[in-house]
Amino acid sequence: MELLPEEIQAKLPPLYSQEEKGMDAVAKVKFFTPWSDWNWWATEYDPATKVFFGLVEGFERELGYFSLEELESVRGPGGLTIERDLYWTPMPLKEV
Repeated sequence: MELLPEEIQAKLPPLYSQEEKGMDAVAKVKFFTPWSDWNWWATEYDPATKVFFGLVEGFERELGYFSLEELESVRGPGGLTIERDLYWTPMPLKEV
């Protein structure tokens, strides 16, 4: 599965463009690990560096940066990979 198709990438605002919104920023895409409870909700993206900003939920729940290349490199049990939620409906982070 392609994690970030061009049609989704085009919908993501540039990095730092929503800083003042905080948890009101809209998560345009969600990624998840099918073998655990890690989730990433992206609100911004920089195609030059392939870095997102958004909400990360794993050991803790926090706002931060994460890399597309890192998400693509992760392998779980049996070779499972991180996936994009195909049924995700964009919503503010405070509603996630």
